[in-house]
Amino acid sequence: MPTHPGRLLRDAMTRATVVCPGAFNALVARAIARAGFEACYISGGATANVAGYPDVGLITLTEMARTIREISDASGLPVVADADTGYGEVECVKRTVVEYERAGAAALHLEDQVFPKRCGHLDGKTLLPTADMVEKIRAASEHRPDDAFVIIARTDARGIEGLNAAVERAAAYRAAGADMVFPEGLTSSEEFAAFAKASPGLLLANMTEFGKTPDITSDEFASLGYDLVIYPLSMMRLAMGHVTRGLAELKERGTVAGLLPAMQTRKELYELLEYVPGEEWPFPGGGAGG
Repeated sequence: MPTHPGRLLRDAMTRATVVCPGAFNALVARAIARAGFEACYISGGATANVAGYPDVGLITLTEMARTIREISDASGLPVVADADTGYGEVECVKRTVVEYERAGAAALHLEDQVFPKRCGHLDGKTLLPTADMVEKIRAASEHRPDDAFVIIARTDARGIEGLNAAVERAAAYRAAGADMVFPEGLTSSEEFAAFAKASPGLLLANMTEFGKTPDITSDEFASLGYDLVIYPLSMMRLAMGHVTRGLAELKERGTVAGLLPAMQTRKELYELLEYVPGEEWPFPGGGAGG
C-alpha cells in the first residue's frame, strides 16, 4: 500500500519546517512540485475566488473535494486543505473529514468562526463558543479514516478576544484531538513567538500578503517554532497581477507581443504537463512530483 499523504507530511515536518505554497488549480500544483516543494495548500478563499466568489463560505464540500482530487493527482504531493467551518455542524464535519481523505488530502483545517465566515485577516468576525468548536474537532479526530490524516484547528480568537484567549482555545482544541494549531491573524514576530511558547505542539503559520501579519520569512517562522508555513494566495495574486496587466496591454495596443518574454512558452507548458506530442500521455500519471 502507498504511504498515506498525512504520514508523508508528518515525516517532512520532523525534518524541517515545511513551506507550503497555495495551488489554485492542478497546473499550479504541478509547478509547485516541479519547483521542489514538499507539500501544497488549497485555500478555500482561492478556490472561491477562481470560481468568481468572495471568501464567505460559498464553495461546497463537493466542489472542494473535486479540487483536492485534481491537485493531489497532478502534484503527487501531500495536500493541506482548507475546510472553512466544516460545511455545517458536527455531522457535516464528520463527512468532511472522510471526503477530504478520500479525495487524497493529507490534512485539513477547521476554523472557529460562525458561518458565514470571513477572511481571517478581516475584522468583524464572530467566534463559535469554545465548547462547540471542541465538539467539531473531536468529531473530525474520531471519524478520520486513517490516524495519519492531520487535523488542524484554526483559531481566529486573536483579533476578537486577544492572544491569551487564542492560547486557551488552542489548548482546548489539542485536548479534543487536534494534531496541529493554526493561530490566525497574529500581527508580529513577537506574537508568533509568544503563541508558540504558550502552545507547545505542532503549529501552522499563515503568511498571506496584504493582511495583519507582516512579511516573515520561512526561516524566521522555523526559528519561532512553526512546523508548517502556508502561502495561500501568493501564486494566485502573482498570476492575476500579470493577467490584469496583460489585458490592459491588449486593450491599449491590440497585441500582447511585448509581453512574450514574460509568458510561459508552449514548450515549457508541455514539459510541466509531461506531455510529448504523438506519445501516449500517462493519465492520470504521478504528477510532476512522481
